[in-house]
Amino acid sequence: MGYIFMETVGEYHKVGIVEDNRLVEFHLDKVDKEKLIGNIYRGRVINVLQGMEAAFIDIGEYKNTYLNVKDALPRELMHADEKYKISELLKQGQEIIVQVKKEPYGNKGAKITTHIEIPGRYLVFTPFSKRVNISRKIEDSKRIRELKDLGYKIMKEGYGLIFRTASEFADDSLLMKEYEILHSIYTKIEREKNFLPCPKLLYREPTLGYQIIRDTFDQNTEKIIVNSKEVYNDLKEMENNFPFKFSERLEYNKDFSIKYDLIIQEDIKYALEKKVPLPRGGYIVIDETEALVAIDVNTGKYVGSKSLGDTVLKTNLEAAKEIARQIRLRDIGGIIIIDFIDMKKADDIETVLDTLEKYLKDDRVKVNIVDITKLGLVELTRKKIRRPLTTEFYRKCPHCSGKGYILQNEY
Repeated sequence: MGYIFMETVGEYHKVGIVEDNRLVEFHLDKVDKEKLIGNIYRGRVINVLQGMEAAFIDIGEYKNTYLNVKDALPRELMHADEKYKISELLKQGQEIIVQVKKEPYGNKGAKITTHIEIPGRYLVFTPFSKRVNISRKIEDSKRIRELKDLGYKIMKEGYGLIFRTASEFADDSLLMKEYEILHSIYTKIEREKNFLPCPKLLYREPTLGYQIIRDTFDQNTEKIIVNSKEVYNDLKEMENNFPFKFSERLEYNKDFSIKYDLIIQEDIKYALEKKVPLPRGGYIVIDETEALVAIDVNTGKYVGSKSLGDTVLKTNLEAAKEIARQIRLRDIGGIIIIDFIDMKKADDIETVLDTLEKYLKDDRVKVNIVDITKLGLVELTRKKIRRPLTTEFYRKCPHCSGKGYILQNEY
C-alpha cells in the first residue's frame, strides 16, 4: 500500500510516490518550466547529416532536436528488409510531425521520433503501427490471447496499440473506452497539423502529476494528497480524460509538506549521496558517470553470525532490493553495472538475481538484466527518458569542474 503526494512550494512542484512507507519516486519541477517529453510538434528539417544517418529538426524550442534514421522511417517502411539512408527520407526545409522521446541534457538537444505514441493507463495508442502488442510483463497466455483478439476488434483505421501491464486485470470495457479517448486525441492532432505555422506545438503531454496518476494509480493507492488548490481543481477536471475514477481518494490539504516527514527527508538525502546504508550495516556506493553508472556492494559493519557465505548472501539480497529502489528513485538511465560481493554458490547467485529482477519489475521504466560478465559484474540497461534526480539539485562545481577533488599541489 502507498500514496502519491504533490506539493507546490514557491517556484517548485514536488511529486512523489511512497510505497510500504518508503519513497520510490521523486520528481522536482519548476512551476513555470514546461517539459518537452511526450509533446508532439510540427517541425522543420534544418540539416540532414548523411555521415551520422540523422537530421536536426527545429521544433520551435531553444535548441534543435535530433532525429535518428530509424526514428524517421515512415509507417509503411517500418518492417521492410531494405535499409534506407536519412537522405532518402528527409530533405532540408521539409516539414514533419515528430514527438519528443528524450529530454535535452547538457549540451545535447532533445531526441525525437516520427513514431507517435499517445499513452494511457491501460494501453498506448500507436498510429504508426498496424499491430497489437502486449506488455512483456503479462505472462498469462490465456489473457494474452484475449487481449490480442480485443485489440484487433477495437482497432480503427489500422491504428495499432500496445496493451500495458495494467491491462491484464482491467475490464474490457475500460480498455475499449480508453482506446476511444486516445483515438480522439490523435484525430484532433491529424485535423490541426496542416493548418498551423511551422514549427508549432500540436499536442502537449499532460502535467507530471497527471502522468503519475495515469501510470501508477491502482487499488493499492490509498490517497493522492495535494497542497495546492489550483492543482487539486485541475486534477478533478482532468478526471474525465481517464477511463477510471480517482477523485474519491484525492485529498486537498494546504498544510501538507514533506519537510515534516522524516522518512521521506532521509530517503531524499541518501538519493543524492554516493553511499547508501543497508539495514544490517552493509552499504552500496553509486557512482554516476557520463558513460555508465557503477554500483558497488560492501558488507560494511555487518559481520553475520553463521558463515562468510551467509553474511555475503544476506548483504547482497538487501543490496538487490535497495539498488532497485535507488535506480527508480534517482531516475538513473543507460548502462548500469553492479558489483555484488563475490558468491561461491551458483544457487546464491541465482537467488540474488531473482531478487533483483523481482524488485525491478516495480519500475514503470523498462529495465533489462543483460548478463553477468566473466568478472561477476551484473549488467543492466534502463531506458533514458528524463534527467537523473541529482541534476535537479546539483550544478557543476566551478573550481573542480565536476571532478569532486580539490587540487592541493601546484604544477
